[in-house]
Amino acid sequence: MVTQLEPSKLHAADIGRTASVGLVTRKMRATLSAIGIMIGIASMVAILGLSESSKSDLLEQLDRLGTNLVTVQAGQGIGVGTGELPEEGASMVARIGPVKTTSTVSEVGVNVYRSDYIPTGQTGGITVQAVDTNILDTLGGTVDKGEFLDGATAAYPTAVLGSVAAERLGIDDLDGEPQILVGDEWFTVVGILDEFVLSPDLDRAVLIGLEAAETYLGHDPVPTTIHIRIGPSDVDDVMAVLPATVNPQNPEEVEVDRPSDALEAREAVDDAFTALFLGLGAVALLVGGVGIANVMVISVLERRSEIGLRRALGATKGHIRTQFLGEALLLSGLGGLSGVLVGWLVTWGYATFKGWATLVPTVALAGGFAAALLIGAIAGLYPAMRAARLSPTEALRSA
Repeated sequence: MVTQLEPSKLHAADIGRTASVGLVTRKMRATLSAIGIMIGIASMVAILGLSESSKSDLLEQLDRLGTNLVTVQAGQGIGVGTGELPEEGASMVARIGPVKTTSTVSEVGVNVYRSDYIPTGQTGGITVQAVDTNILDTLGGTVDKGEFLDGATAAYPTAVLGSVAAERLGIDDLDGEPQILVGDEWFTVVGILDEFVLSPDLDRAVLIGLEAAETYLGHDPVPTTIHIRIGPSDVDDVMAVLPATVNPQNPEEVEVDRPSDALEAREAVDDAFTALFLGLGAVALLVGGVGIANVMVISVLERRSEIGLRRALGATKGHIRTQFLGEALLLSGLGGLSGVLVGWLVTWGYATFKGWATLVPTVALAGGFAAALLIGAIAGLYPAMRAARLSPTEALRSA
């Protein structure tokens, strides 16, 4: 009786050992090929992670500041008006039912000086804004040092500095009650504000009370900007009637904006750049795949004698094909794991620097590793099939 032998099989441990032989004996070449995959995967993971972390920070800002802040300013219409907001515009807006709070800002046309040694003490890029006392509540602003204007101090020559204005004036604390020259009057600085996310113009401004501006600087308190907080569900309806409410005679000269739209527009731009950088990451990944294919083809040519010897000892075409495909997968897998780790570290480092929460989507981590394996499988398929097609006699003859 003839006993039929079962076809030989490669166990998982055997595949791992045979697949690692080519990589261990050619460490430098394997390392360089894995780096190509690593760069592509790291780029894609970092881009997706930074995009998600940035978006999370934006949503947190919008949740904290709200999307129900509306700003009204004088525009350049086609009417016969002066292009200024009427002085009673804010009080008219306050009568609209869904409006929660209103605040007015009136630009004062004077210069600011750190000292009276003119012109060396003059500071450029700083405006003077006369404001009412509830502007922080309306804009969601906070005080960094000192205190904001109240019913008493708003009537006297006291000032609060925006974050950028304080930096440009060289005032970082309130020790000694620092003073600044506003126009021809000395004002005592009583507070420094944190950054205004939804109103960056105020960061570069010196804020004084409306009554103080009128008394000490002879300013006519015509509002240049009206900030309005509206019930969240009524924003669109109120925005539609604001021009006619603020300036009934020339509503076309009134511009209505929602500052949070600028944040959302910034996110849309970030999304566009994310797509662009993902494309660049995909190109880097493709280059890494080509590198793996090149290494595997050269490896087949250099190891013809090894292939012939294994075939002569009974290895099947499937064994040879599995060995070389396993090498390609192992190489790309190592590059993929390294890329995922590097991408996460880059995201963590940059997010920590920016003060964001580190968020890397699971799909980016798993998808990055899977993409590396897919590239490795595609890159290693042709070399593996080429190696399997070599006959034992031809391979040994070339040794």
